[in-house]
Amino acid sequence: MTVLAIDTSSAACSAALSRDGKILGENLINARLTHSQTILPAAEELLEREDLRVSDVDLFAVVAGPGSFTGVRIGVCAVKALCLAADRPCARIDALEAIAEGTSFEGFISPILDARRGQVYTALFERKGGRLNRLTEDRALPLTEWIGELGDRDRVYFTGDGLNTYENDLMAAMGERALIAPMQIRLLRASAACFLAEKRPETHMDAALLTPLYLRLPQAERERNERLTRQKL
Repeated sequence: MTVLAIDTSSAACSAALSRDGKILGENLINARLTHSQTILPAAEELLEREDLRVSDVDLFAVVAGPGSFTGVRIGVCAVKALCLAADRPCARIDALEAIAEGTSFEGFISPILDARRGQVYTALFERKGGRLNRLTEDRALPLTEWIGELGDRDRVYFTGDGLNTYENDLMAAMGERALIAPMQIRLLRASAACFLAEKRPETHMDAALLTPLYLRLPQAERERNERLTRQKL
């Protein structure tokens, strides 16, 4: 199976191409250009490098959230277009699971993404014997609340680009129980999405059914609801 995966859910974006579990190539872009400018050229370059066309791809995968609302929409729309052009199915990949899958740590793993407004996107996973298991659903909540829910677990490995904002807070609250991923491996990689797409057939769907994975309403809708609530008071 040939899989083309893209991720535009955070500040960096990436595209990866795999065949039967082997990564053929990956492009990671962490620049100031918008994802709408960079992601399709990044994917096209991977196909050209392998002398493939869009129609040669068996499955398109997209990291559909949680993450940046605008970024997630860009990725979902791009994969829908690719699926329609090639008449192929897609796979909807969870960002937090992809981040956890991208690390080889054995034990508890908590990906952290900055959800803004004083909150993080996170979940808890555990890897035993190389197998990753989900222990909680994805959450959007204040970091202090999440630390409380983790309880007295001996060691938790934190990763994800939300550490750029919250690393010091985690270390202050948990001390040596918080294991912090190095800067160079925190970013979500589309190659992990390729792996999950092949391993998890339940993520496969028709492009018409593909929707973002939102944990809360987009900011514009939240602000509108807040205005309506104030008007009623």
